[in-house]
Amino acid sequence: MAYMSMGEAHRRITEYLNRFSDAVSSQDGASLKSLFAVSSDSHFLLSLADALNIFHDAPRLLKNSDNYGQYSDIILPLFRCLQSYRQSNLLEAYTAFEKAANAFIQEFRNWESAWAMEALYAIVYDIRVLAEKADRELASNGKSPEKLKGAGSFLMKVFGVLAGKGSKRVGALYVTCQLFKIYFKLGTVHLCRSVIRSIETARIFDFEEFPKRDKVTYMYYTGRLEVFNENFPAADHKLSYALEHCNPRSEANIRMILKHLIPVKLSIGILPTNMLLEKYSLLEYSDIVQALRRGDLRLLRRALQDHENRFLRSGVYLVLEKLELQVYQRLVKKIYIIQKQKDPSKAHQVKLDVIVKALKWLEIDMDVEEVECIMAILIYKNLMKGYFAHKSKVVVLSKQDPFPKLNGKPVNS
Repeated sequence: MAYMSMGEAHRRITEYLNRFSDAVSSQDGASLKSLFAVSSDSHFLLSLADALNIFHDAPRLLKNSDNYGQYSDIILPLFRCLQSYRQSNLLEAYTAFEKAANAFIQEFRNWESAWAMEALYAIVYDIRVLAEKADRELASNGKSPEKLKGAGSFLMKVFGVLAGKGSKRVGALYVTCQLFKIYFKLGTVHLCRSVIRSIETARIFDFEEFPKRDKVTYMYYTGRLEVFNENFPAADHKLSYALEHCNPRSEANIRMILKHLIPVKLSIGILPTNMLLEKYSLLEYSDIVQALRRGDLRLLRRALQDHENRFLRSGVYLVLEKLELQVYQRLVKKIYIIQKQKDPSKAHQVKLDVIVKALKWLEIDMDVEEVECIMAILIYKNLMKGYFAHKSKVVVLSKQDPFPKLNGKPVNS
C-alpha cells in the first residue's frame, strides 16, 4: 500500500459517503451496486479500506452528517467489512457484511420501486462469496464451517421480501439461483424443493418475466436436480433450455451445461459428435461414446474407472454406469449383423455361448447363466425384442425391429 496522508484518507471516505448519498437520492441502482461489491476487489473500495485503516473517526463523520447519517446502520458495518477484508480477516468481514446486508434489506422493504435491485444483487452475490471465504478460514483453523449455511438463511429472508406483488419480484429468480449454488455446495439439494415450488406453482411469478440470465441459471440447476432424480426427459428439457439460451460467447458456461447434458443425452440414446467434445474440452466422454458405438463393455468400464473422480464430482457417475445395458444391446446387435451376413435365415437366433465368447474376447468373464440374466433384462426393458429358447440356450430375436431405438426416451425402468 502506498503512503496515504490523513487528509487524503478523509477525502476518500467523504467521497464514498457522497456517492452513497447521491445514489440513494437519485435512485441510481448501478452506482449503489458498485459501493457494495466487496469481493470485486475494485481499486476504489480497496483504497477506501486503506483510508479507513488510517482515519479512525469515520463513525463520527457519518453520524454527524444530515446527508447520510440515516444510513449508518448500513455503512458502518460495511466499513468494518472492508477493513477486515483488506486485512484478510475473512470471518470478521463476513460477519460485518451480514450485518450491513440485514440493515439494507430493512431499507429496501421501504422503497416502493425496484430501483435498488442491482445493489441487492451485489449484496446477494457477495454474501455467498464472503461466506465461502469465511468457511475456508474456519476450516483452516480446525473449526466447523457454518457461515454458508447462515448466508442461505439470509437469502431465504430476501426471497420472502421479493415474493410479494409488484416490480421487486423480478429479482426472486436471481436469489433462487444463489440459493441453489449454496445448497449444491453444502450437499443439501433437498432444500431446493420449497423454493422451486414457490417459483413454479405460485401465481405471483411469471417465469417469462424474469431476466434471461437468471432463467438459464435456474434451468441449469433444476436440470441437475432432475438428473439426481433420474427424471431424464425433464433433465433433457431443462438442460437443453439452458444450453439453447446461454450466451454463445460464454464457453465456460456452455461447457458446464454440457457436462451434465451429455450424460442425459447418452441415457436416451443420443450421442454427441467428437467435434463437440473437442471444442468444449469434454474428452472424458470420448471413450464412453465409442463404447456405445462399438458395444465395447471393457472400454466403458475403463473410461468410468479412469475418470471416476471427475464424474463423481459432477454427479453423473451413476447415470453413466447405467449405460452398460445400451452397450450390451449394441454388442448383441453386432453379433446379429455378423450372423445376418453369414446366414440370413438364422440371424435372429443368437446363441448365449456366442455372447459369452464375445465378452471373453473383451476380457470380461461371464458364464451362460449371467448372460441369460442380462438378456432377460434387455428384453424386459425393451432394448431387445425376442424370447428365450431355454433348452437350446438361444435368444430368438424378433424379425421385426429386434433392437428398438430409444428415440430420445429413457430406458424403461
